[in-house]
Amino acid sequence: MGVLNLTPDSFSDGGRLASVAQAVRAAGRMLAQGADVLDLGAQSTRPGAEEVGPKRELERLLPALTAIRAAHPGALLSIDTFHAAVAEAALAAGAHWINDVSGGRRDPALLRLAASAGCPLVLMHSRGDSRSMNSLAHYENVVAEVRAGLMAATEMALAAGVRPLQLIWDPGLGFAKDTDHNLDLLRGLGTLAVEGFPLLVGPSRKRFIGAVLNEPRPRARLWGTAAVCSQAIAQGARILRVHDVGPIVQVARMADALRPA
Repeated sequence: MGVLNLTPDSFSDGGRLASVAQAVRAAGRMLAQGADVLDLGAQSTRPGAEEVGPKRELERLLPALTAIRAAHPGALLSIDTFHAAVAEAALAAGAHWINDVSGGRRDPALLRLAASAGCPLVLMHSRGDSRSMNSLAHYENVVAEVRAGLMAATEMALAAGVRPLQLIWDPGLGFAKDTDHNLDLLRGLGTLAVEGFPLLVGPSRKRFIGAVLNEPRPRARLWGTAAVCSQAIAQGARILRVHDVGPIVQVARMADALRPA
């Protein structure tokens, strides 16, 4: 899954896609490098980010989505949003997936929309919002508590009419989790994988990698990201959400080849 941030303030690449033409070129490059799905986001979810609301989110999102859809009609497109109104407009404009970082907490109407659309729905584990998440990074057993949170989100989705086969789990690396929590969670991904929902893992360029490597520059964390992706595949991850598609496609293919049959 290639990341396309249509925001001025995302943590590692905010403002890099400042025009529709740049977004279309970036999409084409990621698809050529081997991305299976593109994830478009128009609201930064980094810690401390300002929430702009559905109207502004759609103003950023729809022109790029429409142009990418026209330029690459066969591409699978995911929309990174926790607003039902944004997801609904994006699906109408040609998107295929909904990727909700709140796991259905922020807008329950999003779950009903996914049920009626029958589309894939990524439920991510998180706590609070961009302003409060860091203060909520407290766990006795992060793997068990993330599993419980994802199970609760799944129950809400199923109650709203979403079918089990639509669901994808994301443990939410970096969302209300410190460096040690993220590392423990990566070691324990197999515990989540056995529940049967495809696992999406999004480690790309994140702060915990920078902490381990003593690397403050997000764009210089490629090799740390590659190591995490290899570990995630070994633990059962099925989807990797990354900025650097070309190198990570090679990592994923090699890691897949090394997995036991």
